[in-house]
Amino acid sequence: MSTTPETAPKRGSRLPRLARRAQLLEAAQEVFVANGYHAAAMDDIADRAGVSKPVLYQHFPGKLDLYLALLDSSCEAIVASVREALRSTEDNKERVGATIHAFYEYVANAQGAFRLVFESDLTNEPAVRERVDRVTHACAEACSEVISADAGLNKEQSMVLAVSLVGMAQVSARYWLAADNPSLAQEQAADLVASLAWRGIRGFPRTEA
Repeated sequence: MSTTPETAPKRGSRLPRLARRAQLLEAAQEVFVANGYHAAAMDDIADRAGVSKPVLYQHFPGKLDLYLALLDSSCEAIVASVREALRSTEDNKERVGATIHAFYEYVANAQGAFRLVFESDLTNEPAVRERVDRVTHACAEACSEVISADAGLNKEQSMVLAVSLVGMAQVSARYWLAADNPSLAQEQAADLVASLAWRGIRGFPRTEA
């Protein structure tokens, strides 16, 4: 459940350290997603979490440290979803569909964590840029391993195809969300893109090896 001024714990209430950290990250995500990094203030995050600024600074020395911790969590979530999609079946057509749907589900999440990864206003910060690039690379690498094993392509060839699939998935998912077209449901949009992706990737048939 999202943290709001009404649901946030009263100031001074004690929580175990890990629970407090999770609470602070949840509040920070809401503020960063709503305002962007530059407009977000530590005061706003502390107020949203229902804690004092000293408590917030006990866990995170500065706003960038808090943002990077949140970005790490968001990046891990989408990479884990893609890897789970790839493991979910041995049927490659279904694998493509599951991977595309993983991106759509991530982008459609009501908490808007994808904005921290794919629409960050802090990509000129090297630490942020590295994490954003790492997401694309990690997702593509996971896909490329399957492509290479099944189609017998080398690493470089497989990565080019995998990056193309990942780019298609995340860009189309963000477009679908921004377009906000009620006549095109999430499942329908993801199925359309999965069909396009499969028509392309099936041109590289499985090798006997």
